[in-house]
Amino acid sequence: MQQESPWGIDEYDVSEYLRCIGLSEAIRSEPGVELLRDLHRAHVETLPFSNVQILLGDHPGVSPTSVQASLVTDHRGGYCFEHAQLFSGVLERLGFDVRRALGRVGSPNNTRTHMTVVVMIDQVQYLCDPGFGFSVREPMPLIDGRPHVEGDREFTAVRHAEAAAQVWEFRRDGEPQHFSDSLPVVPVDVHAGHLTTSRDGFGPFMDHLMVMRHTAGGHVTVTEEARTVRQAGRPTRRERLSPEATIDAVEELGVHISDSERATLIDQVADMRRS
Repeated sequence: MQQESPWGIDEYDVSEYLRCIGLSEAIRSEPGVELLRDLHRAHVETLPFSNVQILLGDHPGVSPTSVQASLVTDHRGGYCFEHAQLFSGVLERLGFDVRRALGRVGSPNNTRTHMTVVVMIDQVQYLCDPGFGFSVREPMPLIDGRPHVEGDREFTAVRHAEAAAQVWEFRRDGEPQHFSDSLPVVPVDVHAGHLTTSRDGFGPFMDHLMVMRHTAGGHVTVTEEARTVRQAGRPTRRERLSPEATIDAVEELGVHISDSERATLIDQVADMRRS
């Protein structure tokens, strides 16, 4: 008898998820590198990274049911604890060998408030990072120091031997982004990390607008200060927008916002700029 997953993966509607990201045929595919690559690309090019619900004060939490609703049904976007849980749960349902990992953003001395997914295929580990916002578009083989190039960006993973667990330092263009370890992760760790980042004022999510998504032509980031557009082979373009146009740009990235929420967010962006 198969043991029930502690991650509540049966709560994810795999068919709805695959329809949402445009890969309905994947339900009939065998797990492998090509399918993993297609799923990762479709996920990060469809589902935006967004802290809008945190700013609005109505974040529903990171239970599987809430994650499915926020990212897939209601198109509200989300951050790592939502993206990584959904992606790992769907992968498991599709037959992949999945390990969830927590990491420290920016510095090995920070709190473990980032979640990634590691998938084992043919004895090779692949880092999947659907919830970091500006990270890899495709799964990245975890091979110490080997460059992984996507467009104008070079990503590398550097392995560190720690006393308690192996740590992978993930770099973008040579700059450390996060440090993920191999310690076991259980659902309450994700809940605790979410509470830290969404309620206790730890990190930027309660004080700054942060919405981003990979697009077919590159990557777009929207903050209260500007919209930044990155395209391979072209100079990075940074556009300062009005508060109203800023929220238009958020909606263009795929975050659904009601009329009343729009007014609230416009006022919040204006206040962030003044402060």
